[in-house]
Amino acid sequence: MIFDFMKPKVKKSTTELFTELKEDRDIEGYLNRNQDEFMVPLNEYLTNLLKEKNLLKKDVVRESGLNREYAYHLFAGTKDKPSRQKVLAIGVAMGLNLEEMQYLLKYAKLNILYPRNQWDSVIISAIEQQLNVIETNDLLHQLGESLLLE
Repeated sequence: MIFDFMKPKVKKSTTELFTELKEDRDIEGYLNRNQDEFMVPLNEYLTNLLKEKNLLKKDVVRESGLNREYAYHLFAGTKDKPSRQKVLAIGVAMGLNLEEMQYLLKYAKLNILYPRNQWDSVIISAIEQQLNVIETNDLLHQLGESLLLE
């Protein structure tokens, strides 16, 4: 199940945005005119997820296996450019399904999971099996892959 807030509220198609961007010489004007087309910051998206899934931040932080201080900075929006593995750990701790996880990665400005990548395939399988972070790391270890959190 994907919640409405997860999908960006778009008025223009991506093709329309590309066309406008290519034709517009005034990038500032383009950005100002299209503010409603851009995604919210990661921390805002995480906060929305917590509310919609009725989760407590402290529980997600604990379950993620991340350094507590780092995780709270991520939720507060004071941590720039988190690694893909750390964002995935947060998503796994939240119990996200694959579609929700892909959106989380997009909001974090990271590559979505790709089934042609072996490591990503293991993560996809772990998500589908609803494994927690420790179980996901165990599966990765069993298959000779690098861990989600090392």
